[in-house]
Amino acid sequence: MPPVTADDVGLAVRLAVDLLREASPHGWAGRAGSLDWDCWETVEHLANDLLYYAVQLGPQNPPLDTHVPFELRHKRPDAPLVFVHAERDAGPAGLVQVLEACGALLVAMVRTTPSRVRAHHAAGVSDPEGFAALGVQETLVHMHDVAEGLGLAWSPPSALCSRVLARLFPQAPGGADPWPTLLWATGRAELPGRPRLTVWRSDSTPRRDRQAAGAKATMASTRSAGASSGIR
Repeated sequence: MPPVTADDVGLAVRLAVDLLREASPHGWAGRAGSLDWDCWETVEHLANDLLYYAVQLGPQNPPLDTHVPFELRHKRPDAPLVFVHAERDAGPAGLVQVLEACGALLVAMVRTTPSRVRAHHAAGVSDPEGFAALGVQETLVHMHDVAEGLGLAWSPPSALCSRVLARLFPQAPGGADPWPTLLWATGRAELPGRPRLTVWRSDSTPRRDRQAAGAKATMASTRSAGASSGIR
């Protein structure tokens, strides 16, 4: 499976921006799909996600045990945590511009950061491709939420969904259309014979890092077994 790239982030954000620009200026206070957030909050959260991923890659030596310490705040108790706000007076058009700008920063950071770089994320210490995949995942899935809330049709490219699934959800079932599978993997839909998930987690750890960790664990287990059986 090809990797997730900066171009994939750019495509996902461009598709999102194009659709949101078609939306009515009314209805942004309505609930975004199954979330407890309204449509404005969800797009603002998405913009924050993209910028958050970009800044993790910014330091010369990114922290591996915690995020770059921007202060995160709730605008109301049940709202998402954000550290960048869109001006309400700028309306939905301004909010979409904020989303576009944050997406462009993630594209630039993924494109220019060496693949050897690692940075913290709750889903696993990640490389630039992992942050690209997280950005695409958040864009595709939260646009599903917002599109439901605003009454828009949203169906992203299958190839884009496939690359995100391969990177972030390697255990996801095969055989189904990639877009419904991504919605299932993120707790938003059922698949035939598979109920909707109530708890889910992506894994942004690079595949080669997972393999190396698995090999070390196997070696440690072998040494432990050898020691307990008297083997030297």
